[in-house]
Amino acid sequence: MQPELYLSYSSAFAIGLLGSTHCLGMCGGISASLSMALPVGRGFRLRQTVLLLAFNFGRIGSYSLIAAGIALLSTQAADQWAWAGFLLMTLAGVMLIVMGLSMGQWWQGIRYIERAGAPVWRTLSPLTKRFLPVNNAGQALALGSLWGWLPCGLVYSTLGWAALQPTVPSAALTMFFFGLGTLPSMLATGYAAQWIRGIKSHQGVRKISGILLILFGLWTLPVQALLNL
Repeated sequence: MQPELYLSYSSAFAIGLLGSTHCLGMCGGISASLSMALPVGRGFRLRQTVLLLAFNFGRIGSYSLIAAGIALLSTQAADQWAWAGFLLMTLAGVMLIVMGLSMGQWWQGIRYIERAGAPVWRTLSPLTKRFLPVNNAGQALALGSLWGWLPCGLVYSTLGWAALQPTVPSAALTMFFFGLGTLPSMLATGYAAQWIRGIKSHQGVRKISGILLILFGLWTLPVQALLNL
């Protein structure tokens, strides 16, 4: 595997980890509800873990699928037009910066970007009712697969970054590692919702995460290409 791909995957994981507070707002409620729907008793923790993992890997699978579709188009565009790669890098960097500004609660312009996915979500969201309440891993997986299409600025920002990858599989893997980065917080939501809510509301955590996401965005911007123009 190329060294830059290792860097891409680890960076995608870091973006997911840093952006977890945003994920809690978007997906934390449904994740916590999976646990609350289970009857407390013998084997509760095992059943809870299975449902949470199934839901989240369904969600992560959708991220990877979307990334593969976008990368299929972006790699073809980059092959045909030299400026396409430059444009993609610029968009990906700007998206991460906007997400960082939102995370730090300095500017909520990311909401305008999230509206772009609203039509797709309006079509898919009624289907989620078919799998509620969740009683088994299959239902949780299906629900997570649908939930992965929920309009989310952090996901969109990382999808733009995944589109920069040289191949369709590497783009899908980038989003897979991003999803893995969000997994600890999402699992903890089911296990310790009160504690996670405290972290989510902590201003220092949000601002540090926002600054780091902005730095990721600045790092992604094709500054060197601009200087050479």
